[in-house]
Amino acid sequence: MKIAVAGTGYVGLSNAVVLAQHHEVVALDIDPTKVELINARRSPIVDPELEDYLANNGLDLTATTDPGQAYEGAQVVVIATPTDYDTETNFFDTSSVEKVLVDVLAHAPEAVVVIKSTIPVGFTERVRAEHPGATILFSPEFLREGRALYDNLHPSRIIVGDTGRAGRMFADLLVQGALDKDVPVLLTGSTEAEAIKLFANTYLAMRVAYFNELDTYAATRGLDTRQIIEGVGLDPRIGDHYNNPSFGYGGYCLPKDTRQLLANYGDVPQTLITAIVEANTTRMDFIAADIAERHPRTVGIYRLIMKAGSDNFRASSVQGVMSRLQARGIEIVIHEPTLDTDTFQGARVLADLAEFTTASDVIIANRLDDTARGFGPKLYTRDLYSRD
Repeated sequence: MKIAVAGTGYVGLSNAVVLAQHHEVVALDIDPTKVELINARRSPIVDPELEDYLANNGLDLTATTDPGQAYEGAQVVVIATPTDYDTETNFFDTSSVEKVLVDVLAHAPEAVVVIKSTIPVGFTERVRAEHPGATILFSPEFLREGRALYDNLHPSRIIVGDTGRAGRMFADLLVQGALDKDVPVLLTGSTEAEAIKLFANTYLAMRVAYFNELDTYAATRGLDTRQIIEGVGLDPRIGDHYNNPSFGYGGYCLPKDTRQLLANYGDVPQTLITAIVEANTTRMDFIAADIAERHPRTVGIYRLIMKAGSDNFRASSVQGVMSRLQARGIEIVIHEPTLDTDTFQGARVLADLAEFTTASDVIIANRLDDTARGFGPKLYTRDLYSRD
């Protein structure tokens, strides 16, 4: 079977690799550099399993910038293009998905089109109405940046928003590519699948916000956060997972998915979803104020990335803290090895770690590693467990 995958970010590339173990896969991207890397069997993304599988697993995978080469003859097309949140419309910008849909239906009108991009609730129903006769499904993705392929090889669940033959066929493709064969599979309505994605990520954001507010309380009252978290987590209904304090939830998914879910509520009564969105702003305000109370002239930002093992810092919480400190007139310097520039958002980027350490009065790190621990009394972090 020929399968096309549009978009080679975390979602697209990990799905392409999973499917290319057993099928011909052509991955489409507008970035020729990424295409060249994939064809050279090198991952454009920091992800250990992706790097290993591309280099060593003999995948039937080709990358291209040519839509015709990707879509012609494809029986399945997976759409995994970006859908950033548009703050003016209060909805995801789905224009890239809609463009791909038009291209796919021009080249392969009989293909089963599976949207993996995160979309607003009701989007699939709308585009089905706009393209009568086309087979369009939504299948939510549940992966971690930096462990995208691992999470597709060992999926917590496979959900496809179609209860018919097309939905079962695509679910079977994902099960076939997974290393775990007892994966829970749920076929749902398309709109229900869209809601599952947004509610799942909003719950994760709520859990992050909860433990962050616990930490804010403990820090303000001079209490030991770790003791409180460990005591709370002994309740098996709560558990000791996903409980590590941070500067706030960030990254590509949680901030935009929580805002999208809030927008989808419209006039539906709710209080909690608003609180989850607002809690993240409150946490970053607290972190910035707590740092400012140390009266630093210069604050060093050690890593902009959202989490360990990732090269992505889109919407990372540390950037929210950084902008708040800059608004207070505090100079910022940054040490971020993935940046190839001298400045970033008005701050100096210092590649030399010794120069960075000397220039900083306080060094903040959202997540600890061996380098961060070496900053000694200059270090500011809320990380307790060195995990995400």
